[in-house]
Amino acid sequence: MAKMKRAYWAVIFMVLGVENTMATEEAEYTVLLNEKSFEVRQYEPHVVAKTIVDGDLESAGKKAFSPLFKYISGNNKSQQKVKMPASITESPISEKIAMTSPVGQQRKNGRWVVSFMMPSSYSMETLPTPIDPSVTLHQVPARYIAAIKYSGFWSEQGYRRNLDKLNAWIEKQNLSVIGEPIWARYNPPFMPWFLRRNEILVPVERP
Repeated sequence: MAKMKRAYWAVIFMVLGVENTMATEEAEYTVLLNEKSFEVRQYEPHVVAKTIVDGDLESAGKKAFSPLFKYISGNNKSQQKVKMPASITESPISEKIAMTSPVGQQRKNGRWVVSFMMPSSYSMETLPTPIDPSVTLHQVPARYIAAIKYSGFWSEQGYRRNLDKLNAWIEKQNLSVIGEPIWARYNPPFMPWFLRRNEILVPVERP
């Protein structure tokens, strides 16, 4: 029993250590109302890189991850120009962009919009242009969001169950929904399901 306990805590410390080393910037918001796992937040404006894919809720994120990750890893046209020696031409160089969280996923016109939030040090004017035409940049304005936090697997069943809870809470709070729900994931795939931070975010009118 003692060995099992030691092994258990070793795994926990290892996972928490990985989580700390992979800490990433998150979208800035102010909590206006908090009740157990529910919150109403006021988000600051931010920029996202997004792509649109087909598929079900669980497969869409996998399809979208590759082009978005390639963009922040250097598949872009940096706005910085490098002059070539003995030449009057200029060539754009690629630029790596820090990973942020969460990864957002939202249903729109029967397809899925998947997005990466860009670091706050960038603006629409300073972000490098994506090379892949399926990846676009979008300015998200300040907005109000009703949110529910939960752990667990990235499954449609868990998403639907928690969305139902959030919708019931929104109705109880007399909030008016003004947009489609967003599925937000904050952890890498190797994070154990019971330590994952998942959220569902629903745009609402100002409380």
